[in-house]
Amino acid sequence: LSGKEAEVFVQTALDEGINFFDHADIYAGGKSEELFARAIHMSPAVREKILLQTKCGICQHDGSNIYYDFSKEHILESVDGSLKRLNTDYVDVLLLHRPDALADPQEVAETFDILHNNGKVRFFGVSNEKPMQIELLNRYLNQKLVINQLQLSITNATMISNGMNVNMQNDSAVDRDSSILDYCRLKDITIQAWSPFQYGMFAGAFLDNEKFPELNLKIDELAKTKGVPNTAIAIAWILRHPAKIQPIVGTTSAARLKDICKGSTFELTRQEWYEIYRAAGNVVP
Repeated sequence: LSGKEAEVFVQTALDEGINFFDHADIYAGGKSEELFARAIHMSPAVREKILLQTKCGICQHDGSNIYYDFSKEHILESVDGSLKRLNTDYVDVLLLHRPDALADPQEVAETFDILHNNGKVRFFGVSNEKPMQIELLNRYLNQKLVINQLQLSITNATMISNGMNVNMQNDSAVDRDSSILDYCRLKDITIQAWSPFQYGMFAGAFLDNEKFPELNLKIDELAKTKGVPNTAIAIAWILRHPAKIQPIVGTTSAARLKDICKGSTFELTRQEWYEIYRAAGNVVP
């Protein structure tokens, strides 16, 4: 977005009651954080009214070769870079951005202590991690992990499907997530749903997509009945879950953001929720 477009977008978010903004050091190579700080006119007064989250750990070499780095040196350097770009002294939440196979949990714990004690990070979380990966970290951490950012949408709902297809001989019974939904609820870890309008791994949006005729027919039917856009129905489906999941909506359109926010103005009934779930091809055993 241009500077002016970004300013309008951020102001629209604030006007709609949104105060939580998710970032990552890898987004546009850090330029997204810089543009956001300018768009929101970052100042101490503004900073007090919002919650800032950023992520670190994904690295790229030569622009394409991805690797992960949860080393003390990299995390500290990443946080300092984000703070400078966001024009702030602290972030409310820092997430480890996807698991690093070479991570040393004791080194991560030491790093979190440094960031927490010097006031640069208030809370910590992870992204795309399973229960035992979180348990391993928690063995050494002095700070309670409060967030796990996971892919979740109507068409990417394996963490929900697996919990219903217990002792069944079908694809939905395959445990791909190690009961991460139930685990996070037990541990008071908020799940943040990324790509709530996407199917597959960044394959595209399912809304208004001819690949999902039955799903869109049901969503459009409910949208018409409730007088809201189809995006609001997709978000309401996630919000209906009692885990109090936070959608990371991921749009850069101010108009679309307004439509999405309407998903918090009503609640789907149980019947409506399951109708949408089945329309996406999910099985109710």
